[in-house]
Amino acid sequence: MPEKIEYFLFSAEDYISATIFCVLERGVTTSVSVLGTDLALEAAQIQMKTAHLTSRSGLEVRRSECGGYALTHMHLTDPEQARQLERPVGRYITMELAPYLHRRQDFFAQGVGCLARELAALLPAGEAPVLVVGLGNRSLTADAVGPLAMSHILVTRHMLRSMPEEFRGFSSVAALTTGVLAETGLETSELVAAVAERIKPRCVIVLDALAARSRERLCAVLQLTDTGLTPGSGVGNHRKAITAETLGVPVLALGLPTVIRAEQLAGEETPAKGEPLFVTPRDIDQRVRELSRMMAYGVDLALQPHLTVEDVTGLLG
Repeated sequence: MPEKIEYFLFSAEDYISATIFCVLERGVTTSVSVLGTDLALEAAQIQMKTAHLTSRSGLEVRRSECGGYALTHMHLTDPEQARQLERPVGRYITMELAPYLHRRQDFFAQGVGCLARELAALLPAGEAPVLVVGLGNRSLTADAVGPLAMSHILVTRHMLRSMPEEFRGFSSVAALTTGVLAETGLETSELVAAVAERIKPRCVIVLDALAARSRERLCAVLQLTDTGLTPGSGVGNHRKAITAETLGVPVLALGLPTVIRAEQLAGEETPAKGEPLFVTPRDIDQRVRELSRMMAYGVDLALQPHLTVEDVTGLLG
């Protein structure tokens, strides 16, 4: 039996009462993508009309398991197929969060270790800093994944400069919480590009909330990709992309789907006319808080593989 989930229903206008979504950052939504999801796995399943994907020309699919977490690896290589999936060519990893949802023993440590392993495999080598960026609005729960995760990122760039001996063996890490357009007057991509130009990172890692199409994946999977991302694309408010092409350095993106469109919850295939309504689980506060921490610790251990979960907790204080 699928998990029973209670939902909140809201529109962009709900921002006025600070209920859920940031209309000033995401905008009063315009056109929503045909596929209506930020998840590459969902897009492929929809486009290919099958729940069980297999490898085919231009798309390599591989499944694995890590600490009880099921992983689906997709390597999209064909530009035409990428166009149909509304995704850039690249690698997409979907991590199913069943151990977390069922509170299995050591679910946090196992999940963090799994994330760290997959992320480390995508990181470019080098001594330059890694810039970790949290996108979204801390005041709005469904969009707070990035900002909340930043509270658990182990930042070391300044310590390596001031106390190099004490932090010998640590990777250099800088962190940036971008805020939203209404608060800063700056496009997220502009802010990230300016910082990247200044510190010359070897890689940018972006953490953000995503949109899903299936309720079973709402706060129930994580997506990791080496293609970067386009903020707001899943809810129809496309901003300038944050990618290797726009920044000049590799961009990895790690996201958690927190919203779906109301008509998709009702089983309707086509977007409703007018302003879209979005749905999020009633326990969104707890899920976003816990899973943003898991995402951040995964980043920490990928960048500092000599540490443990307990070490990171101690260093973060």
